[in-house]
Formats: sequence, structure tokens, C-alpha cells
Amino acid sequence: MPSRPSVLVLSFSPIHADARVLRQVRLLSETYDVTTCGYGPAPDGVVDHVEIPAEHVYWRKDQRLLLKRRYAAVHRSNAVVRYLWNRLPRGHFDVVLADDIDTVPLALSLQARAGVHVDLHEYAPRQNEEMWRWRLLVAPYFRWLCRTFLPHASSVTTVGAGLAAEYEREFGIRASVVVNAPHFADLTPGEVGESIRLVHAGNARRGRRLELMFDAVAASRRPLTLDLYLMPNDPVYLAELRERAESMPEVTVHDPVPPTELARTLSAYDIGVYVLPPVSFNNLWALPNKFFDFIQGRLGLVVGPSPEMAGIVRQHGLGAVTEDFTAAALTAVLDELDPAEVRRWKQASHEVAEEYSAEQQTRGWADAVAAIVG
Repeated sequence: MPSRPSVLVLSFSPIHADARVLRQVRLLSETYDVTTCGYGPAPDGVVDHVEIPAEHVYWRKDQRLLLKRRYAAVHRSNAVVRYLWNRLPRGHFDVVLADDIDTVPLALSLQARAGVHVDLHEYAPRQNEEMWRWRLLVAPYFRWLCRTFLPHASSVTTVGAGLAAEYEREFGIRASVVVNAPHFADLTPGEVGESIRLVHAGNARRGRRLELMFDAVAASRRPLTLDLYLMPNDPVYLAELRERAESMPEVTVHDPVPPTELARTLSAYDIGVYVLPPVSFNNLWALPNKFFDFIQGRLGLVVGPSPEMAGIVRQHGLGAVTEDFTAAALTAVLDELDPAEVRRWKQASHEVAEEYSAEQQTRGWADAVAAIVG
């Protein structure tokens, strides 16, 4: 039996828990011999795995070198790059799929026989621009990475059209779009009662201002419940949210559920809510996993006027878009919710669930890798 082409999926993340990278692994393993390199244990379906020790932190960068703008030295001195430099074989893989800009110089140095595909999960040069130290020190380094290394990639994908447009505007890089859609869930829309059941699932990060939903529900005159399934990214912030929920009988904060159970868990509710204040470029253009999780759960959606999310909601009649990113604007939408209209929104999600599934959306990765191998 002839051997299959080999692909290295390189990600400075815990791949076994990284939804987007896991979708790459699952997709490519159907056609290629996939090796992974990242933190934590090997994901299912791979032929080999190179584990990055947890004590090597990829995002730590030498601040003295950053100040001197010695960017090549910043990259070479990174603990993860140093660890992997002689542990990943050169000239061995047919294709390297590099996740996020930090991995790209290393991926190119591995001299893949056919080429390198880059998948950019954020607009890297503006990823944490709300922090002045990051803007001063790290943003110029990321611009150097993009300018220096992305032109040598065989192909590039990113998570949304707004980010793709900015990569082309600033760096002349043409990236196709693969959205963060989960695998198709075979569900049907549930019934809607007079008390509308709101739900949110995702990371507990202070910058996302999840308390905005609490304020909106508290101010609403309509019968509502709000349930949140939150990852403990910021334990202090999560504790604050739990404490406030204890004084609000209509709000419940739950532990997170595994990704494989999320769509079915969400399907018990009526509306998925996400109003993300645009404190950064990436927040403004966000098109996150949870948006598509809500669709797979056959929910109506209420979102803020973030261009990517709002555009899809309006295009398919999936729900409502708030006037702005305030609690008052969210309350105004919640007050007008009508069970019959919410049923129509849930049915609209049902009708586009297959279109916005990983089975359809990840074809961009399959086509890119096939073109490189070919």
C-alpha cells in the first residue's frame, strides 16, 4: 500500500483542547499521515505527536530585545522555539500547517517538501492592542513576523472576512476564510415558552464584560432566564460573576461542558447572547466559536453590532442585533422578544446549520493542503 503524504500540524496551544486545531487534525487525518506538535497529550487520529513541555511558555519574549527591535533574536531566544529547533526533523514532512503567526518562522525552517500553509486565528498585529505595553513592545514584533515570513507561505487562511481584508491591506497577503464552525449536530429546534431562556457559553475574561448581560437581564421587564457556561480563564473574574448570580434568581453560572456535548446542552435554550464591546480590532471583527455553537444548538441569536456576527444574523434572519454595545441596548431588544418570533429565529438556525458546520466550512483547509501537495 503506497504511503500517504505527511502533514505536520504545528500549534503553540494544547491541541487536544483547541477546537479549531482539532478540526484541522480531524479533517486532514482522513487523507494524510498527520503529526502534531503542541502542548499536552496527542489528539486522536495522529501518527505521531511532539509535546511541548508546559514549562516552556511561547508568549514570553525577551523585553530587552524587543526594545532594541532585534526581532530575529527575539524569535530565536523564545523558549519553545529553542526547545523544538532540533526536535522537529527538517525536510521530513510534505506539508506543514502552521497555526498563528508565532509558529510561522519555525514552520518555514522545517523545509517541508511541498510547502507551508498558515492559519491565522487573530489579526496578530492588533491582538492585545488595548494594553499600551503590548502596543509599544509586541505589536511591532508581530508586524515584522507578518511582513517577513507570511509572503513565503504557500497559502494562508484566517477566521473572518474583516481580518482577511486587513492582512491584505497592510501586508498584501491574500487569505481565504475558514470560519470557526463546529461539527454538524443532528438536532431540531425546541419549543419556546413565555419565559425566554437565554444562554451564553465561552471564556470568563474580564475584557469581554460578561456582566453586561447581567445588567441587561436585571433591567428587563420581560420574563427571562440567563444561563452561562464559562471556562475559568480568569478565576477571580469568574468568582465575581458567580457571586453576583447568587443574588439574581434568574441567572445561573454553570461549569463548562465538553465541546462534544455543547450543542445538545445549548439546544435546551431559546437564544444565544453575545454582545462583545469593541475594545480592540479583533473584538470588533470577532466571529467566534460560540456564534456557530448557537446555530448548531438551533437557537435564535442576539448579538451586538459586530460587523461579522451582525452580517450573518441579518442575512439569514437568525435573530436581532442591538443598537450598540451597552446593557441598555441589549435590554431594549430583550424587552421586545416575542415567542413566535423566537421560534422563527430558531427555525432559521436549523435551516443554515449544515452550511455553517465544520463539514462544509473546513473545505478551505482541505483544498489548500491538496493544492500544496499537488
